[in-house]
Amino acid sequence: MGRNHEVTTSHPLLGNDGELTEPGWSRALIQRYDRAMIKAPTWRIKEWDYYLVLSDSFAGAFTISDDGYIGLQSVSLLEFGDNPKEHTETVLNAFPMGKLCLPASSEGGTTIYEDKRLQMKFETAPSKRHITCHFDNFYMGKPFECDIWLSQPDMDTMVIATPWDKKHAFYYNQKINCMRASGYMLYDGKKYEFNPAKDFGTLDWGRGVWTYDNTWYWGSGNTDIDGIPFGFNIGYGFGNTIAASENIIFYNGKVHKLDDITFNIPAESYMDPWTFTSSDGRFEMNFIPVLDRSANLDYKIIVSDQHQVFGKMSGTVILDDGTKIKIQDMMCFAEKVHNRY
Repeated sequence: MGRNHEVTTSHPLLGNDGELTEPGWSRALIQRYDRAMIKAPTWRIKEWDYYLVLSDSFAGAFTISDDGYIGLQSVSLLEFGDNPKEHTETVLNAFPMGKLCLPASSEGGTTIYEDKRLQMKFETAPSKRHITCHFDNFYMGKPFECDIWLSQPDMDTMVIATPWDKKHAFYYNQKINCMRASGYMLYDGKKYEFNPAKDFGTLDWGRGVWTYDNTWYWGSGNTDIDGIPFGFNIGYGFGNTIAASENIIFYNGKVHKLDDITFNIPAESYMDPWTFTSSDGRFEMNFIPVLDRSANLDYKIIVSDQHQVFGKMSGTVILDDGTKIKIQDMMCFAEKVHNRY
């Protein structure tokens, strides 16, 4: 089933009734998000910016979020060497309810969070993004800091506007892939330096009103294929995606739209080999896990069971024009997350 309605004209994301004016996908953030147009209660609104910056041997992940009655600000440091390990540190805020003033667009403005322990800032500049962070007592009493630049030339992105089958609930999301990464992270006397010749960053920018209980699947990665930037974004599980899926291949700055993808996750262990299959045969992959960044939070009303699995993907993708591209040992991640919040 080809769910491929592309939105091509600019207009407000929400109508006067608080519902999406045009569910579907687009190559840029052309539908205009305005928090004031939301008809749901303020405590149901979820807004976040999430950056993942990934090399073959290490990664950093950075989240600033205002999820209505809770804010989750987090930093992850991951290593994929002989002894894979990760540490995630999260600062929780009660009832931010819009006080973080996250920008209405990913294309401008500054996303910032500051308290005595954590100072984190995401800045946008022409063709660039800048991530800076200082986190006191990140782990074992030692601080973490980073100063990372991502380059964002004029290129297609993945944007999706998805309704739920519930009044005033919707999800507006942009994934920006294939941004070359430079700069560094610093922890415990070790400097992790990103190389723009082979390392990339991805932005997951989300705004909307979610229902309470959701399970989603998401996978993403970037690399160079014979010197040409390649990336993918795959996912499903939340909202009514009858108008469009978020399954996309990025190649040389352009997107190639895919139909349905299935994550075949082993029942025994997330660390066993996975496969990914596609309804149109255009995304067929094997995935060898290296590290499961798992987290299980249970605060009764707020419950989160996360498995973000990093590993190496190999297989074949097919572009819109029928060109076959072979992928070999591409470092990426795929996740399954169940949230009640």
